[in-house]
Amino acid sequence: MASLIEELITVLEEEDKKYKELVELANQKTPVIVKGDLEGLKDITAKEQEHIEVLNRLEKRRVEAVQDIALVLNKKEEDLTIRAIIALLEGQDKEQNKLAEVHDSLRQTLSNISALNDMNKNLISSALEMAEFNINLLKSMYQAPELGNYGKDAYNTESSLNYGVFDAKN
Repeated sequence: MASLIEELITVLEEEDKKYKELVELANQKTPVIVKGDLEGLKDITAKEQEHIEVLNRLEKRRVEAVQDIALVLNKKEEDLTIRAIIALLEGQDKEQNKLAEVHDSLRQTLSNISALNDMNKNLISSALEMAEFNINLLKSMYQAPELGNYGKDAYNTESSLNYGVFDAKN
């Protein structure tokens, strides 16, 4: 049982480390988004994807460790949270404290990454809104105003200007 708990602690520590690296990447992403540096954003996103692949493998190991612990304790896996395992380690202070410490650290790290991701999401949304506004502004600059000039057959005789968004010289 002790080796299973140590495996769980090891996996959680590795997950915490990878999530902290994701927090650093999210911090790097913020100024890149503000500058509108698409190439930098692409690079950071690629690095994040690599971290996520490692985290998926670690998560699989964590699930397997919890399954093994549940099997040894003859408990249902879905009832066996980290807090429940900490409570079951009564009398094993070293393992109990280490597991509680890594659990709290991981929760804090996940909270930080969630806040940063929300902020970056809002920045990207604002940047997209600004781009859409600029496109609409450019489109409206190249349209003639409606004047209400009608011909004898009651159709509008005013036509919009035929400017393209980009003028090219021949």
